[in-house]
This record gives sequence, structure tokens and C-alpha cells, in this order.
Amino acid sequence: MKTPIFIGITGGSGSGKTTVVQKIKTEIPSKSLTIIEQDSYYKDQSHLSFEERCKTNYDHPLAFDNDLLIQHLIDLRNKNTIEKPLYDYEIHNRKSEVMAVEPTDIIVLEGILIFYDKRVRDLLDIKIFVDTTSDIRLVRRIIRDMQERGRSIESVLNQYMQTVRPAHEQFIEPTKKFADIIIPEGGHNLVAIDLMVTKLRSILA
Repeated sequence: MKTPIFIGITGGSGSGKTTVVQKIKTEIPSKSLTIIEQDSYYKDQSHLSFEERCKTNYDHPLAFDNDLLIQHLIDLRNKNTIEKPLYDYEIHNRKSEVMAVEPTDIIVLEGILIFYDKRVRDLLDIKIFVDTTSDIRLVRRIIRDMQERGRSIESVLNQYMQTVRPAHEQFIEPTKKFADIIIPEGGHNLVAIDLMVTKLRSILA
């Protein structure tokens, strides 16, 4: 195989990043595509109690183990298999097991802060920012966290006001300037997704 192409997809929490990634996934052969979630690289917090882990600001750049993420991206670029961490949102910590991930022609890195660290940005060949209004992002986050992560609406709203919204304004929104492509409204923007898929198919060809 040739050297993998790295695509970064970022945007605020609930912007529709994952929907964009999933729609790309349905259009590109699985043998040619690898998805890496930045959430998998939250720092290990086994040394903290559950109560202490609940207080961590998970929307801050310091919450992520970027050193490990960067090493894994470099390993994939060098066509080596990595052992990707797995994260459990209900216990706010990594799982004990890991997942073996092999390099493919196209590697998509998805997460809220992947443009914040220049070292990560410099590894990305195509940078995409999914731009969605704050009210829609909040509604999506409430639904997702209650249905998929076992949270109460009170905890979701408290987290949003205390950490998610301030972090978005301070760390995420400013990275829009680094994007090669901006997709308004995420997974509902079928025109933008079709153009992206066409580009990826041309890369594979």
C-alpha cells in the first residue's frame, strides 16, 4: 500500500462530526478506511477516584494524551499496526483492553480538539471543520449523553455551562481558521459530504 492519507474532522461537541464520518464510511470500502477517534486518547485516570474523574474538564486540551496519539499517527503513516486505547464514558476512564488498528489508504481522525495541537495538524493532509450553531449542538449533546452515556439532563446541562461552552469558545472555535474545508450543519449537508467522498474516491483511484 502507498503512504496513508490523513483526514482530520473536527468541530464542537454535537456538531455532527461523527455523522459525517459515518456517511463517509458507508461510501468508502472498509479495507481502505480507518477511523481514529480522539476520545480514545483521553488520558488514563486510573489513579483517580470516580468522583475525582467526574470533575475532570474533558473539553480542555490537557485532557488528551496527544503524545500517544501523535506516536500512533506516525506509526500508521509508517504502515505499522497500533494498539488504540478504548474509552468508557460511564466510568470516565480507559478500558483495560486495547484495539489493534492496521494502516489503510485513508485514515480519518475525528475529535473536538485535533486542530489545537500543531503537531497533530501537521500530520493531517486534509482538515475539515464541521460548523453547527450552538443551540443545535446542545440539543444533540443532551440526546446523545442521556441515551448513550447514561447521563441525567441536569449533569449534561451543568457540564455544558461549566466546561463545554467555555472550552468551545476558547479552544475549538478559533481552530476553524486552520480548516481546508468548512461543512455547515454536519451530516445534513449532503452536498459537502458528496464532494468529500468524490475526493476520497479519486485518492483511492
